[in-house]
Amino acid sequence: MGGWMIATNIWWAARWGWFAEGRFLGRVLDEWAADSQEFLHTKLPHLIVIAAIAFFLNKLLEIGTNRMVRVAETHATKRGRVGEIRTLSGVIRATGLAIIGAIAGMQILDAFGVNLAPLLASAGIAGVAIGLAAQTIVKDMFNGVLILVEGQFNVGDTVRLAGLLGTVESMTLRKTTVRDGDGTLYVIPNSQITTVANLSAGYSVATINVSADFSANPDEVIALLNGIAMEVRQSDEFKDLFVADPQVLGVDSVKGSQLIIPVVFKTLATKQYGPMREFQRRVRLAFEEHHLLPGDPNRVFMATGSGVAIGAMAHEEPAAAVHDPTTLKPQETNPFTGE
Repeated sequence: MGGWMIATNIWWAARWGWFAEGRFLGRVLDEWAADSQEFLHTKLPHLIVIAAIAFFLNKLLEIGTNRMVRVAETHATKRGRVGEIRTLSGVIRATGLAIIGAIAGMQILDAFGVNLAPLLASAGIAGVAIGLAAQTIVKDMFNGVLILVEGQFNVGDTVRLAGLLGTVESMTLRKTTVRDGDGTLYVIPNSQITTVANLSAGYSVATINVSADFSANPDEVIALLNGIAMEVRQSDEFKDLFVADPQVLGVDSVKGSQLIIPVVFKTLATKQYGPMREFQRRVRLAFEEHHLLPGDPNRVFMATGSGVAIGAMAHEEPAAAVHDPTTLKPQETNPFTGE
C-alpha cells in the first residue's frame, strides 16, 4: 500500500512543471499512458495467446519426438536403427522449433506494428541466394531424410554404395561413412547414393562351383557332394547359420576335361563365408579319399580301343621343326665388314 501511494505521489508531482497538462511533455506523457492502456487492453492478450500456442506446439513436438525414440528402443531389432531414429527425431524437433519460432516472432513483430514486408522480401532474397550456393547440401540432407525414413540400410550393414563395398559405420543427414575390407574409410555424400545394394538384408546365397575330372562318375560325385554339404549343414559350428538345406544342382557344364557341379548355400545375411570354407576343405579331403581327380583345363584325353577315356597330362615334347626348303639361307658374312 505504501508503494502504491509513493507511485501516486510521484505521478502527481510529475504533472506539475514541464509535465503539466497542456504542455509538450505533459501531452507526451498522456499519449504514452494512452498507448500503454491500448497495449494492455488489445495487444498484450494477443501476445499471451501467441506465446501459449508456441509453448503448446513446442511441448507437442517434444512429446512426439520422444515417443518416436521410445518406440524405436522397444521394437527395433538393431542398435543402429535406434541411433537413426534418434537422429531423425532430433532433426524433426530442431526444424519444428525453427518454424514455430519464426512464425511466433513474425506475429510478435506484427503486434508491435513492425512492417514485415521488407523483412519478408529480404528473407526471400537471402533464401534464394543460400539455396543456390548450398543446393548440394540441401540434396544431401533431403536424401538423408529419405534413407532414414525408408530404412534403406542401417549402421553395421554391409552395403554397396556409389560403387563402394563395405560396412556402414555412421550415418548423418549429410553423409554416410563406409569402411571396406582393407580398413579404408569412405565418406559418401547422401546425394550421391542413388542405388543401394544391401548385402545384410534377409539372407545370403553363395554358389560354389566344384570342378571334377571328366573320368569321374557324375552320380557318385553328386552323391558325395550332397553328403559333404549336409555334414556342414548339421555341424554344431554352422547349423544355426543356414536358412535352408544346401542344394547340389547337378552337372552345370562340361569344359574340356572338367565337370562343373554348382552347390548352393543359403545362409543368414553375410554368414556364408564360414560354411563355404569348411565345405571346400572337406571336398578336398573327400576327393583324395575316394581317389577322384579335380578338374584340370590342361588335362587331355586319349580314346582307347575299348572306348574308355584315360586322363593324361599334356607333357609331350614339342615336335622337331621341319626344314622348309623354300626359306632363304641365312646370311653367313657381315655385309659391312665382309667377315
